[in-house]
Amino acid sequence: MPHLTHHIDTQVAALVLNHPPQNRIDEQMVAELADALNAIERSGARAVVLRAEGANFSFGGDIRTWPDTSVQELRATFTRFLDVFNRLEQLPMPVIAAVHGLCLGGGFELALRADVILAGESAQFGHPEQSIAITTIMGGIYRVAERAGRARAIEWALTSERVPARVMADAGVVNSVVADDDLLSEALGLAEKLAHGPTRAHAAHKALLRAWAVGGVAAADQLMFDVSMPLFDTHDARLALRGAVDALAAGQVRPAFDFQGR
Repeated sequence: MPHLTHHIDTQVAALVLNHPPQNRIDEQMVAELADALNAIERSGARAVVLRAEGANFSFGGDIRTWPDTSVQELRATFTRFLDVFNRLEQLPMPVIAAVHGLCLGGGFELALRADVILAGESAQFGHPEQSIAITTIMGGIYRVAERAGRARAIEWALTSERVPARVMADAGVVNSVVADDDLLSEALGLAEKLAHGPTRAHAAHKALLRAWAVGGVAAADQLMFDVSMPLFDTHDARLALRGAVDALAAGQVRPAFDFQGR
């Protein structure tokens, strides 16, 4: 049975953790995620929703084999995992995570690869790694720091506490909290909206934020024109700029544009 499934509905792709009740992340799930990312990259998808089946998003990595695995083998495994997680983060389209129940360890780190995290009211997040004397091996602590600052990131990593969704939202890790029953519809609605937007401009903004994360404002400034100026030659920008100028000249409200993602 698959541990992760995917489907692509025209312009919105869904990635579904499907190994309840804990949705623990193992080699099978990561291999299936890699295959799903290959399919998404080849498709016409323009937005992605990451979600999970069962009562919880994910308890994190499947630690059952780790005590009997050499450090060299673990490093090779975790390197593969990190590469696949980062491929999700670097998709040239918006990624929305819909998180419910417990979202811990590697599951939290996977959700942090999304551009937008929507959380159900039941959601709780945490880094349990400290309780087994290891680190957030998929880069969780510094991705939380990027969103919420160093102080909150180190506090949550040191204590391994389970942090409610609303606290995470107040800290800037989670974008918004919605009723559990509305979580999936809210995530799909946002994905549909973004999928009808200027996909190449969305990808450029993601690239600029990655540059900023690595090298700050100076690095993002250096990349700015390389990723931004080609947008002026896209179908979407030509359509929207001409329409906006025409509306301005006519004293009319700027219309909504039918972006094609090209």
